[in-house]
Amino acid sequence: MDDPAKELDFQGVYLLTAAGKLHLMTREMSRSNGIGLSPDERTLYVENSDPERALWMAFDVADDGTLSKGRVFQDLTEAFQQGKKGLPDGMAIDADGRIYATGPGGLLIFTPDGTHIATLDTQHETGNCTFGGDGTQLYITAHKYLLRIPLKIKGLGF
Repeated sequence: MDDPAKELDFQGVYLLTAAGKLHLMTREMSRSNGIGLSPDERTLYVENSDPERALWMAFDVADDGTLSKGRVFQDLTEAFQQGKKGLPDGMAIDADGRIYATGPGGLLIFTPDGTHIATLDTQHETGNCTFGGDGTQLYITAHKYLLRIPLKIKGLGF
């Protein structure tokens, strides 16, 4: 954030079109990071990796790709400040639209409406997650570990 070579005075989420045009979509977050689309591609989820504002935002996506109605989807700033390890970082979405997100306390799972349904406490700062294999394998990076969890549901896109 304080790098003297930094050319912008803000962080942003950008869209690179098929035609090669770059568009700033939002600059509402101080440290935007992980990103994912709902299965119907009508909601964009973005993680904010800021110790002062450790949260996930959701944005409505219009037919032309523009974003609107930005809202806090989940806020775990207090959990981080109370000592839970990790900040919002990586994200994966399953075929039913559940969000698997790394953040304070490990890997958190949310329903599409933002309800927190589970946490996998990795005991470490947890950085990233993705679906792999045939789509039913969830991979998670936590500190120096690579975890693999078989699931009964497939990740989005499999």
